[in-house]
Amino acid sequence: MPALGCCVDAAVSPPLGYAFSRDSSLPAPEFFTSGVPPTNSAAASHWSPDLSSALYGVDGWGAPYFSVNSNGDISVRPHGTDTLPHQEIDLLKVVKKASDPKNSGGLGLQLPLVVRFPDVLKNRLESLQSAFDLAVHSQGYGAHYQGVYPVKCNQDGFVVEDIVKFGSSFRFGLEAGSKPELLLAMSCLCKGSAEGLLVCNGFKDAEYISLALVARKLMLNTVIVLEQEEELDLVIDISRKMAVRPVIGLRAKLRTKHSGHFGSTSGEKGKFGLTTTQIVRVVKKLEESGMLDCLQLLHFHIGSQIPSTELLADGVGEAAQIYCELVRLGAGMKFIDTGGGLGIDYDGTKSCDSDVSVGYGIQEYASTVVQAVQYVCDRKGVKHPVICSESGRAIVSHHSILIFEAVSASSTHVSSSHLSSGVLQSMAETLNEDALADYRNLSAAAVRGEYETCVLYSDQLKQRCVEQFKEGSLGIEHLAAVDSICDFVSKAMGAADPVRTYHVNLSIFTSIPDFWAFGQLFPIVPIHRLDEKPAVRGILSDLTCDSDGKVDKFIGGESSLPLHELGSNGDGGGYYLGMFLGGAYEEALGGLHNLFGGPSVVRVVQSDSAHSFAMTRSVPGPSCADVLRAMQHEPELMFETLKHRAEEFLEQEDDKGLAVESLASSLAQSFHNMPYLVAPSSCCFTAATANNGGYNYYYSDENAADSATGEDEIWSYCTA
Repeated sequence: MPALGCCVDAAVSPPLGYAFSRDSSLPAPEFFTSGVPPTNSAAASHWSPDLSSALYGVDGWGAPYFSVNSNGDISVRPHGTDTLPHQEIDLLKVVKKASDPKNSGGLGLQLPLVVRFPDVLKNRLESLQSAFDLAVHSQGYGAHYQGVYPVKCNQDGFVVEDIVKFGSSFRFGLEAGSKPELLLAMSCLCKGSAEGLLVCNGFKDAEYISLALVARKLMLNTVIVLEQEEELDLVIDISRKMAVRPVIGLRAKLRTKHSGHFGSTSGEKGKFGLTTTQIVRVVKKLEESGMLDCLQLLHFHIGSQIPSTELLADGVGEAAQIYCELVRLGAGMKFIDTGGGLGIDYDGTKSCDSDVSVGYGIQEYASTVVQAVQYVCDRKGVKHPVICSESGRAIVSHHSILIFEAVSASSTHVSSSHLSSGVLQSMAETLNEDALADYRNLSAAAVRGEYETCVLYSDQLKQRCVEQFKEGSLGIEHLAAVDSICDFVSKAMGAADPVRTYHVNLSIFTSIPDFWAFGQLFPIVPIHRLDEKPAVRGILSDLTCDSDGKVDKFIGGESSLPLHELGSNGDGGGYYLGMFLGGAYEEALGGLHNLFGGPSVVRVVQSDSAHSFAMTRSVPGPSCADVLRAMQHEPELMFETLKHRAEEFLEQEDDKGLAVESLASSLAQSFHNMPYLVAPSSCCFTAATANNGGYNYYYSDENAADSATGEDEIWSYCTA
């Protein structure tokens, strides 16, 4: 008898006209434990890390920095294609070292965790410079290339300092778009190349311009780029008052525009830049002021994620024409700044018609830019300018990985533990006439093996029972029994398992804001267990209280992600996922939704140690007190209020002083812990009735070490 035939109880007779092929006394529904065909274990045993690499497209979006190693873990190649086998870093080992308790040799950092690889950052800088150097030399270009990093992509102090240090030998500079960014860039470039440019973009007031001129006085190679025509009057007036001869650039609004999301800042209606009419007026005003020689740089921006070299060549060619015209008009032109736009292949498809991919590599990008500028300048007889670019996304995206843990998942297990014959008998007695008829028809169709008919009656039965439940004539345990029967019918018919929801210890709004804001996709992959075949598909749901706090779109156009069963790995450890290529923008854009702060951060460099890596710095994520202060609350006063409340309402305790002291200690520690979930053993509060009738509150710091901002900040009324 087909397994489905066991899904009804003997108490329910088949309708007239149907006959069972066996005794009508049907057994209890054992099918729930044995009726579903088992997973093909042979196929699962033949799974390999290479198959996981192909499944998640790691070799596409991850090359040359990420791969899947023979252990089934994500491996980091910190030096790109120059990484030797013994220099590869197992990402799982990094996460374990960072998150393990201090008393076990770890750093005691709480997840989520950002892992930075400065070696990858260095390799990205060197790759960009090498690509342009090769293009310049191979094409006989008459000037050089020097890059500029836009600090808005990632303002982290160590990131910016690393870029200045790594790029010093090839004149790498910085770009600022606000007064704080300008202060940051000025300070960092004091240790950089004297030739490195300090490009001042963005809207400007008198203070911004004065600050940029101070940078010029400090012998920093500063260029004030005019984004709006009215900024010129301020530059002329303030530079005269400060007796500083400025170097001026202007941003041109090109006609060239790409149609993707990131192209909205380009074209004639773009947010920034001057039209040709405004450019002519600026040139005339500079000439009248005797400052035309100060105009030395042309800046433009086609848009981030330029999809193709054809579009790039068109935009650069247009800008080169403007550059040559400025030379003809007498400006002291020296630099052409292509802005941002060098794209990242987030999905590894090398597609020219996608917001998450580009149809070229770094070398093709550099060659296209050099060739387009050279072609126009040669035709016009203009000396080749120094080529600059502000390729922030391409420089920092790869060096940073966001690691987070899946803490639970919705279950699709069909259980028969509650479906005894008695339950089914009781359920049948409560069904109305129509639902009972569906139940009988389902039984008969199951006996005959008519699975499509089973699905029809299963759906009808479920709908009728839901209506009965809403009317109040069907109990919840009976509705659950019907749900289980219908789930089994679907499963036995070979229907795809429903997509599960994996609950992750993360805030999408804080750590992946571009996904929430406009659907930017990033590669998300389990960082281990990749030698096992993923058994289910899932979406990711974060800790926030908003339905938007989920990731339900993935690279490759997928609406779910292949994942492993939680808790099925032999070591009983957590299930770790990594979001890759998110080193640009995400940390700076993240907010404090639900008062979840940023992640912990660790810097990892390749070394000759046993594990091929060393951790040079670790920073715990913001505490509850930190995020409360950011929203204008005063944690110390909040603690005092709660402490006084404890003193008031614990008066009946046998040992009031001890109870208040213990409670105050745990409360204070809660303020200093991160807002994210911790393992049960690390919870600040465990209440147990003691012999004296009081409460025993304790704090375990194994997994929350360093979560406080410092010992001196633990409030004095908190006993450790």
